[in-house]
Amino acid sequence: MQIVIASTNPVKANAVKTAFSQLFPHRTLSFQAMPSQSGVAEQPMSMAETKQGAFNRVKFCQQQLPNADFYLAIEAGVERFDYGAATCAYVVISDKVRFAVGRSAELPIPDCVYNQLSAEMELGTVMDRLFQTENIKQKGGAMSLLTNGNASRESVYVQAVILTMAKFLNLSLFEQ
Repeated sequence: MQIVIASTNPVKANAVKTAFSQLFPHRTLSFQAMPSQSGVAEQPMSMAETKQGAFNRVKFCQQQLPNADFYLAIEAGVERFDYGAATCAYVVISDKVRFAVGRSAELPIPDCVYNQLSAEMELGTVMDRLFQTENIKQKGGAMSLLTNGNASRESVYVQAVILTMAKFLNLSLFEQ
């Protein structure tokens, strides 16, 4: 089974590998992580923009490598909701014909962090400055920093990928 991951970020690639290995323990899996175009801001500032970025990445990969079994993108974004600012990621998975969409768990983020974000200023950069870390987005992410290491970006993404795959694991139910 050939799986194309629409990112070279090791956190996202490892999450996809872990999830698919759990879902298909007896299958031979081949993963290809590739850079992809989101067509949205570096830091998506709404859930609509975040979801669009994930769709765009999957479609880009489908055009580049048309013969894979699955294409998968994880796009993280932020938004200020009526209950406060938060970050989460959209997961979009395609098998060339169908699309499945899911979201990761949501992490509340402090207003002092959210207020520094913009289309060009990513959450990871702000968190690196605040916590004196380096390239946290390719490690535990804001998830790890704000939960004192009790959750990580990768662990949340593994869960989101597995849940999004429910559609492909039960196609007959979803296509009724």
